[in-house]
Amino acid sequence: MSTSKSYGFTTTILHNDRQKEIEHGSPHKPIHTSVTYGYKNARELADVFQGKKPGYRYGRQGNPTVSALEDKITKMEDGIASLCFATGMAAIGAVFQGLLRQGDHIISSRFLFGNTNSVWQTCAEQGIALSLVDATDVAEIEAAITPTTRMVFVETIANPRTQIADLKRIGDLCQQRGILYVVDNTMTSPYLFRAKAVGAGLVINSLTKSIAGHGNVLGGAITDTGLFDWAAYPHIAVNFRKLAGTQQGMAQLRAKALRDFGASLSPEAAHQIAVGAETLALRMDRESANALALARLLDADPRVAVVHYPGLASHPQHGLATELFRAYGALLSFELKAEIDCFDFLNHLRLAINATHLGDTRTLVIPVAHTIFFEMGPERRAEMGIVDSLIRVSVGIEDTEDLLQDFANALNQY
Repeated sequence: MSTSKSYGFTTTILHNDRQKEIEHGSPHKPIHTSVTYGYKNARELADVFQGKKPGYRYGRQGNPTVSALEDKITKMEDGIASLCFATGMAAIGAVFQGLLRQGDHIISSRFLFGNTNSVWQTCAEQGIALSLVDATDVAEIEAAITPTTRMVFVETIANPRTQIADLKRIGDLCQQRGILYVVDNTMTSPYLFRAKAVGAGLVINSLTKSIAGHGNVLGGAITDTGLFDWAAYPHIAVNFRKLAGTQQGMAQLRAKALRDFGASLSPEAAHQIAVGAETLALRMDRESANALALARLLDADPRVAVVHYPGLASHPQHGLATELFRAYGALLSFELKAEIDCFDFLNHLRLAINATHLGDTRTLVIPVAHTIFFEMGPERRAEMGIVDSLIRVSVGIEDTEDLLQDFANALNQY
């Protein structure tokens, strides 16, 4: 495979490992399970530790199999470097732990994944000021900026109500103000959307979801797009200032977050994610098509009060989603009419599985207010528009007609 030609998304991911020599002609990077790495020359070992030469020091902060996956993620996001973690939440936590300090201010969309919301609250308790705003309107972001604002954080498609942040205008604003723009791309995946296109400095992906794709492995990643000027960021440690400006952010994250806190991705998990990633585009095309078909079926049914899916013309950000994304994604949610009990309805489904998780090959359903968003309490749920009847659906790759029939049969019980 030539390195000079520009290939498509799937071709690039399929053949990426082969761009570096692999023993025995394997198309995959092997699973390297060693925790420690020996050097014949002691000076070379010292040079690796001091960053003078490339190499591996200890399994907690680097591994050849994990490095191969990081390179894949970097290609997916058109970035300059990636860093993998044991989970998506570890990747989010690493951004806060590695880059923020007491007295800083962060602005975030208030339409957040439940655990991310919990992390924000922990940050606020530790002396980091927090503003939660409606990120579908860039004016709310701008109004919240203070002299100590270090970061703006948004998700591409909010879970579970599918609100879409004003991604491009927020990126333009952050660039004008010199603020780090962090975009969680999990709900779209790098196949449907590249956050670099809207000015993101860092991109987060939960590898557990669509990138691995089969609900059988945990992982997370941070990608540096190369767009943010780390030389102007105030919290880079002195020893990392010796590096080129583009390398400073990831070097600090690798040391201060990955090495020091140890949420390392195992080589076995990295290999599993890398194999799953090979079919990302195929799965996202099928899941997105299934989701659109299911959203249309639910939207037309009188027993459904409202459907939240960017692919519907009635969605408030339908035009924005059409402009930015390759397809509308696999996540939707809907509210049943008041007289229908959501638990009873879910128990009538036969194909869809009552389970948490997103981005699986199988369709998963969950009553949101009673499970994954229960901990945040009724007041916070009300702020996010999460009513008791809301059902979230992570749409899988089942045959479309089988999937539609399953939901139609459940609705026909009423």
